[in-house]
Amino acid sequence: MTPHLIRYRTTPEMAEENARLIEGTFKALAETPLPGVRYMALDLGEGQFVHIVDTEPGADGLATLAAFQAFVSDIESRCVEKPARSAARVIGDYRMLAE
Repeated sequence: MTPHLIRYRTTPEMAEENARLIEGTFKALAETPLPGVRYMALDLGEGQFVHIVDTEPGADGLATLAAFQAFVSDIESRCVEKPARSAARVIGDYRMLAE
């Protein structure tokens, strides 16, 4: 598994809406767990967001959730810095990412 990190910045007036849509994705995950998916989202303030996602090969991804589809459907219209995705290598993890 290769985790991916996604960073972007929303307009100040869209930050709360963006957070609400992310929360909707986590609510959907609580109702419909996706085995093989690990996901974390961080609000850094001032409209800056970071997501970390890791999906095992063959697992259904976040895109299968209607709430996630709603989140990504118009994300670029909420952003002043568009999402940039990059592979990440975990060097260490102390109880943060473990299940």
